[in-house]
Amino acid sequence: QVQLVESGGDLVKPGGSLRLSCATSGFTFNTESLSWVRQAPGKEVEWVSTINNVGTTYRDSVKGRFTASRDFSKNTLYLQMTALKPEDTAVYYCQLGGRFSPWSSPRGQGTLVTVSS
Repeated sequence: QVQLVESGGDLVKPGGSLRLSCATSGFTFNTESLSWVRQAPGKEVEWVSTINNVGTTYRDSVKGRFTASRDFSKNTLYLQMTALKPEDTAVYYCQLGGRFSPWSSPRGQGTLVTVSS
């Protein structure tokens, strides 16, 4: 059974940093693409980043500020976020699959990131 569990969301001031984690199980972690997506209040879900064995890609608005990584010993995905902005406020989900994976793809329950002074 595929499981993804996010953690690390918090309230942070603009300009601050946060690291999200996504613990996974039930699939072959080192061969699958994994993505971060987010949903801001009242807005549609948007893709943030995808990491796989080819490389890592990011949406333009987070390039240079966010870094996705994997720990193969822990089957865990991370999203290091720096220079956070109020517009980064959202529920962040890790999802099995690439950038264009449907919302029905396996994903976690989400973790809330709030960027506010």
